[in-house]
Amino acid sequence: MKRIYEAIHRNHLLEGIDFGDFEQMHGCLSARLHRYAKDEVILMTGSKIDFVGLIVSGSAKVFKEDRGGNSTILAELSRPDTFGEVFACAGITQSPVTILATEDTEVFYINFRKILLTCTSACPHHSRLVENMLKLVAQKNLALNQKIELLSKRTTREKLLHFFEIQRGTQREFSVPFNREEMARYLCVDRSAMSSELCKMRDEGLIRFQKNTFEILYS
Repeated sequence: MKRIYEAIHRNHLLEGIDFGDFEQMHGCLSARLHRYAKDEVILMTGSKIDFVGLIVSGSAKVFKEDRGGNSTILAELSRPDTFGEVFACAGITQSPVTILATEDTEVFYINFRKILLTCTSACPHHSRLVENMLKLVAQKNLALNQKIELLSKRTTREKLLHFFEIQRGTQREFSVPFNREEMARYLCVDRSAMSSELCKMRDEGLIRFQKNTFEILYS
């Protein structure tokens, strides 16, 4: 239990909750740990979703497929990210996305309804957990708006520049969590067109890159 807490306690869902509180709440929230092998499906589109999942170790990708079988990567998950809380809060009982483990991954599941319902054992920190959940959903909404802004860019170059600004933070050199195919799917652009644009930007002295590591040369 201590190992799990150390892995996920920095998640905003557990803000202000120490190990003693976490240990006390574990039972009343019907929490459980599940392990997935690399490339194993964590959550399938259409599956029942009534939980919040926290990544304890490993990583995963969230993607959505259209009727033609084309998939778009929506997000990349790593410790201590969460998933499922937005859908559960919205009353969506079947997952609209698929989540795939990109390496051996552990997920800590919490029953969503037991977060919202009053704790039968009068757990003093249950209200803090509900408050944290509301903040977490609000943060996910901001992240969604950020993705919408990215996809609203008209050209492949504009999307790449905006994506780099998000990924780099305050660093000139950074790594992205996608290979070229995955990055094209995340940006909703053609892979060949994106690769061509990256080469043009490199030749113009705007960027340098090696695989998934990029360096920004413009100010």
